[in-house]
Amino acid sequence: MEIDVAPAEDEKTQQAAPSRSGSKVKAERAQLYKQLAPAYEVLFPLVIRNHIRTSIQSLNIPEGAKVLEVGIGTGISMPVYPQHAKITGIDLSEPMLEVAQKRIQREGWDHFDLRAMNAEQLDFPDESFDFVTAFHVVTVVSKPQKMMAEITRVLKPGGRLLVINHFRSRRKWIANMVDRADSVTRHLGWRTNLECQSIVENLPLEVEHRYKSSPFSLFTIVKAKRC
Repeated sequence: MEIDVAPAEDEKTQQAAPSRSGSKVKAERAQLYKQLAPAYEVLFPLVIRNHIRTSIQSLNIPEGAKVLEVGIGTGISMPVYPQHAKITGIDLSEPMLEVAQKRIQREGWDHFDLRAMNAEQLDFPDESFDFVTAFHVVTVVSKPQKMMAEITRVLKPGGRLLVINHFRSRRKWIANMVDRADSVTRHLGWRTNLECQSIVENLPLEVEHRYKSSPFSLFTIVKAKRC
């Protein structure tokens, strides 16, 4: 077991996103995702497919397990999930879910259930899922800590969490350089200065493994267990 969680570095990086009406933010982002869905379907898999595939496979999801993917988008990850499990996928973007639903119909899959839903307010009972996955989502939502609290709530005790995302570098010179882009990237729908520690602290989660798929990867893979 490897536990490797970055300490907080600078209180400025913990600042919340600029205050705006929650409904206005959601509407803007839903419209943005609608515009980006075609490009997302073509380009994003080239960047993320391999580390998502290997990470899901490493979970060894057993027969009959209930899995929730938060932010399933157009369903890039769907072919990797075992058909002996029940997979629920949620996303704020209905146009992206429509693409994912067409993929389900085309493949003849019957183990997926897709729902339009806000990741910060999950419409599921407590302790509903054996596994929860979230790929490149936590820096997109307006309140990442709230999203993580909701994920933890619906995860069963002993259940497993898999998060893949870009997080603020622990190398200060890199972090300071990337922080300068945050004001720009927030207008495009994501933040660059979120620290990994900030999304797991004060939650009943045990971080078991945190690593990068390669020394040059932009993305961090985090595996945790619900206490």
